[in-house]
Amino acid sequence: MNISNNFFSSVIPRMEDAYVDWPYMEPALLEPFSFEIFDLSRSRKWFWQNWTLTLYISVAYVVLIWLGQRWMMDRQPFNLRPLLTLWNFGLAIFSAVAFARIIPEFAHVLHGQNGFHRSVCVRDALNPSSAWWAMAFSVSKLVELLDTVFIVLRKTPLIFLHWYHHMATLIVCWMSYPQAEPIFRYVGSMNLFVHSIMYTYYGFKAMTFNPPRKLAMMITLLQLSQMFIGLVVNLYAIYVKSSGQECARSDENIRVQMWIYASYLVLFVKYFYQSYFSSPKKFKSS
Repeated sequence: MNISNNFFSSVIPRMEDAYVDWPYMEPALLEPFSFEIFDLSRSRKWFWQNWTLTLYISVAYVVLIWLGQRWMMDRQPFNLRPLLTLWNFGLAIFSAVAFARIIPEFAHVLHGQNGFHRSVCVRDALNPSSAWWAMAFSVSKLVELLDTVFIVLRKTPLIFLHWYHHMATLIVCWMSYPQAEPIFRYVGSMNLFVHSIMYTYYGFKAMTFNPPRKLAMMITLLQLSQMFIGLVVNLYAIYVKSSGQECARSDENIRVQMWIYASYLVLFVKYFYQSYFSSPKKFKSS
């Protein structure tokens, strides 16, 4: 019990010690839709108290992948192209809409005085629309685990990067969202922007269109840029805190994000090299 408590306290601070309200700016930068008006405090507290669910879900996810692949071993792959097309375009639309609703607030902060510093270290300029879509973004990481169902049932190659990325992103988002750190704007906006393009690409692929190979390379480069920027903004937070200045970041979340982004960067660099420079045939099959 002490071991588990020590582990949890090393990756996320206790809610009783670290919960901080983040009030909305007035007037709001964007007029919120009716569904975007919700109890932010209650939502954050629920995620803070239940983020460990993602650990159990992740274990079940890996086990089900293994069982699913064994079950499909002697079966013909399912033809799921129509459903896969709808799935990919659905996620692309969600990502594009979410990005469009949160980016005005992010741009407003960045273009203000000390914009970069505020975007990383200061809780200000929060809008109801951004808060709601941050919550929806975190939930979507759970939904996106179903991407793997299509891979298993269609018997297409499943690489480590795919399931590790899905699993780790789910965990880190459910840990980060309730802490309401300004840096979550980077996490959300970068991921949503890339996914709006990536899932559109996959949607056309599912329709048997063959987009240019350069587009796939561009998407991977965008993902690499996302990981690099994630490391940079976390390193900036470390610099600010180490110099004795205030920064709305917990040491625990910085550690987690540094490890996650570093591992992603290494894996995506390896994938980029193997896909586009080392083995073209392997890329084509995947």
